[in-house]
Amino acid sequence: MFGRRWREDIDAFIQRDPAARTSIEVIFLYQGFHALACYRLSHYLWSLNWKFSGRLVSQLARILTGIEIHPGAIIGRRFVIDHGMGVVIGETSEIGNDVTLYHDVTLGGTSPAINSSEQVGTKRHPTLGNGVIVGSGAQILGPIIIGDNARVGSNAVVSKDVGAGLTAVGIPARVVLPKNRKDARDFHAYAAMPEGQPDPLLTVIENLREQIRVLNDRIHELEGTQRIKKSSGISSLPKSEIGESRRTQKS
Repeated sequence: MFGRRWREDIDAFIQRDPAARTSIEVIFLYQGFHALACYRLSHYLWSLNWKFSGRLVSQLARILTGIEIHPGAIIGRRFVIDHGMGVVIGETSEIGNDVTLYHDVTLGGTSPAINSSEQVGTKRHPTLGNGVIVGSGAQILGPIIIGDNARVGSNAVVSKDVGAGLTAVGIPARVVLPKNRKDARDFHAYAAMPEGQPDPLLTVIENLREQIRVLNDRIHELEGTQRIKKSSGISSLPKSEIGESRRTQKS
């Protein structure tokens, strides 16, 4: 069983990283795989209630790889951490199968530092569904759910649930609707959006720009009409004011 699990993990690195040419390279040169191997051991020790030993293994892995995975986290099969430096995965995080994280990703909690004893055993960190991709620098915070095949763009800050097959980008993260369901299932490195994918913020900005353009055109039209009236000697005053002005001049 363990042999097949290791084989799946190695194959996942090769499938998702074009730079990984052989299994030997992954085993000896990929810190993401090293961190995952150490996590499997530390989680096993944690499940035996050997808490200190589990934390010790995870801290040694952090020193060696720059990746911190709490042994209490639950991680599924074929998990890939690409590059990996700076990745932090909190204690109550749950990660499904076929998930990919890039460097500087944080699966963190938002609970206050005070009264920490009351938070022991409570869900404080995110849950990632199957097939999720999280781009570099993204921060996923709190006990939220990222649905199956969802994407989190690079440097996004996510503090609300993201539905299955959706993409979240920006600070704070906003959801980008996929053009079709197939795009949601395809693998996109760094959770980059497919070409032509609409960004809701850009759509709003473009709508505002179009409204401003229409208003400017109307202003120029009115200014042109006013100049024509002045050049032809036609007053733009109302008739009542014109009459009053003439009577004043006569007197």
